[in-house]
Amino acid sequence: MSLDPPTTPSADGPRPARRHAERPTWLRIRYRATPELERVQHLVDDLRLHTVCQSAACPNLAECWAHGTATFMLGGNVCTRRCGFCDVKTGRPAPLDPEEPQRVAEGVRELGLRFAVVTAVARDDVPDGGAAHFAATVRAIRAAVPECRVEVLIPDFKGDEDALATVLAARPDVLNHNLETVERLQARVRRQGKYARSLQVLRAAARLAPDIPTKTGIMLGLGEDAAEIDRTLSDIVAHDCRLLTIGQYLSPGPDHLPVERFVPPEEFERWRTRALELGFAEVASGPLVRSSYRAEKLAAALPSG
Repeated sequence: MSLDPPTTPSADGPRPARRHAERPTWLRIRYRATPELERVQHLVDDLRLHTVCQSAACPNLAECWAHGTATFMLGGNVCTRRCGFCDVKTGRPAPLDPEEPQRVAEGVRELGLRFAVVTAVARDDVPDGGAAHFAATVRAIRAAVPECRVEVLIPDFKGDEDALATVLAARPDVLNHNLETVERLQARVRRQGKYARSLQVLRAAARLAPDIPTKTGIMLGLGEDAAEIDRTLSDIVAHDCRLLTIGQYLSPGPDHLPVERFVPPEEFERWRTRALELGFAEVASGPLVRSSYRAEKLAAALPSG
């Protein structure tokens, strides 16, 4: 079984690509307004919440909101980091809002969620990177909707294990931290992130709370080759992570990294098969897969509690 893409990057890095290349048919999304989508929009606005769906220009916004789900983003909508793939604004964020965790919990209750995903902008301006804010949100959701399972998608906290322990002490059901891309491309894709540090976050989480499953995600189409993808999957498994998402990188605009290649659906399926062979418990792999897309189904591969 060959996993090689039709082209590979040069030794000097990915070749320039057309920034406005037409998307293939499998990536064309038709949005349709529905009453449920409008209900979620009003709820988010009324509670003064931020969602990854909006701030990161997620292609699945209409689908998820139409089903009454959203991924909540803590810490405002201004990030202290500038990643080449991300559409979230970079700048100096406002102070953390101590009432935000309770508003997120209210949103979870109003939406009737049984599985909530909570992420955040990177808050390198805060001593613990926002870890206590994550923990407070998990606890607020537990108090408001005890039966709701919670997944947290965290930044690397600059490798601060105490901050990681703070989040884990709140007992989320899944701890997610994205590797995003292969080692060679980290500097282009995540200018303030580090491949080894992110792997260590996953390993440390598994060591500190072995009963809380860890999860990560990578994007394809940034200029990686098959050998690099395979090595990345092996590295993730070696660092005790068993849940994985693989999706297509889609450039938010001309000021972001270009798409080097649109990966066909059948190749995503081959990578899912390969990841399962390497030891992952469950894998979501497809052109429109994102970190939190149908997260409850991925987590269902693991036992509750």
